[in-house]
Amino acid sequence: MNYAITMLSGEPSSSLTGWVSIIWLVVILIVFYFLLIRPQKKKEKEDAAMRDRLEVGDEVVTAGGIVGIIFSIKDDTVVVETGGDRSKIRVMKWAIAKCNTEHDA
Repeated sequence: MNYAITMLSGEPSSSLTGWVSIIWLVVILIVFYFLLIRPQKKKEKEDAAMRDRLEVGDEVVTAGGIVGIIFSIKDDTVVVETGGDRSKIRVMKWAIAKCNTEHDA
């Protein structure tokens, strides 16, 4: 009798609920990819391209907030001239957060 009531009530089978759970998980992962992961990777590529285009004489801002002008560029470091006394600071290229100088495309 109990089996007949379960069949008449229209409850989904356990295999169907398992598939629905898997489908929802996949949908959530796809949404996370398009809303979080993809834009972050795009931003990282833009930042890397900006660092590759750096030239001597560009005004830059470091991740620490130091503003200065590029004095020299090595493979993975940049010497930034800052302040009124023209002091020089060597920073890693990845620490350059923004280039304030406009370049011709």
